[in-house]
Amino acid sequence: MSQTLLLRLPTPGQEETEWLVMDDAADAGTTRQRGSLSLAAAVSRNGKVVALASSTQILLAEPELPPGAGVKLARAVPFALEEQLTEDIDHLTFAVGRRRPSGGTPVAVVSRSVLQGWLADLAAAGLEPLAIYPDISLMPENPGQTVLWLEQGRLAVRRPGSLPFAVELSPVSEALVVAGVIADPLDATAPPKTPESAVLYATREDWSRAQHEFELLTDKFESLKVQLLADGPLPWLARAVPSTDAVNLLQGDFARTTDFSARWRHWRTAALLAVGLLAAHVTAQALQIRHARHEATVLDGQIAGVFSSAMPSETLQDPRRQMQSRLDRIHRTGASPEYFLRSLKILAGAMTVAPNTQIDALSYRENSLDMKVTAPSLAALSQVSQFIGKQGMTAEIQSSTPIASGVEAHLQLRNPSSRTHK
Repeated sequence: MSQTLLLRLPTPGQEETEWLVMDDAADAGTTRQRGSLSLAAAVSRNGKVVALASSTQILLAEPELPPGAGVKLARAVPFALEEQLTEDIDHLTFAVGRRRPSGGTPVAVVSRSVLQGWLADLAAAGLEPLAIYPDISLMPENPGQTVLWLEQGRLAVRRPGSLPFAVELSPVSEALVVAGVIADPLDATAPPKTPESAVLYATREDWSRAQHEFELLTDKFESLKVQLLADGPLPWLARAVPSTDAVNLLQGDFARTTDFSARWRHWRTAALLAVGLLAAHVTAQALQIRHARHEATVLDGQIAGVFSSAMPSETLQDPRRQMQSRLDRIHRTGASPEYFLRSLKILAGAMTVAPNTQIDALSYRENSLDMKVTAPSLAALSQVSQFIGKQGMTAEIQSSTPIASGVEAHLQLRNPSSRTHK
């Protein structure tokens, strides 16, 4: 199962961060840990990396953008947010989320230099993030309640169906007023506000600091539940990672695809080795095919030679097929291949007892082998016949004619069960 390293980027002035390792089901495999980014990298070298950035340096908005996508939509974002921006748009980067059914499109805005600084710190530690999300964007959404997250001097708020936002203000009562969670007691002209039902998430330390203030404000809420984050906020936020629709800041110039050349340099050696192995394999196969074709040509030549010797009266066309056809004919006539092979074996032995005897022609049918032979003398023919008889077969001289080199004879070799034929 693949793992994901989820870490929070250090806020300005801090050197340490916190992280945990989780599987695809968002179950933390280890407890939350703290340390440097390089230590976090050593914990999970092969897993995916997802980073959470403090929302204090990120603007989250949900403008209504014109229809479109890609470059066209990206160009429209700065104009839709120009009243909320305090920096030159050339110094900012805009990340666009998925359009909501209500018509709004989530947008995250961050300074290019800030985002470059985060990526540089991660790269120095050997980390390449798959995504960077604003931390408050992973706050759970509760359909019936306002979700509050108190962390040190920051109060994050998420109402049903709305983007989260954060307020950095103390005391807590002023932060709640600015966030619009409770009515301003000093504004007598403000219309009456319906108390909200809220659930507050906080660590034990943050709750101990703010408990008295919230107790004084309980009558400002319809209901207020407190959930203590015993292991800190990171495991709580980690639950939303697999299904989050939060805006990923790594878009445009900062998308991971822009680092293709660096990844190619990293894998170039392995790729070249793979190509070399493939070329060697193809070359070896080509050589084997060439060698097999050569051997086939040699075998065809040998088959042609055997066929010409065994069947000199037939015209040579396709020796392989002609030889198979003749063997099939032997099978159909009832002649057993075992008899034929045994006859050839005995004949080969007989030729050794009469060294100067030569076979000029040979045919086989009905378990009988007819031969035209040339021998130095009748005595040599008699030696051949006697040897064959000792092997359990009969050899009869059908005819003989004196010639200059000896005797030319017609010899028949057969099994005792075969019938004589002329």
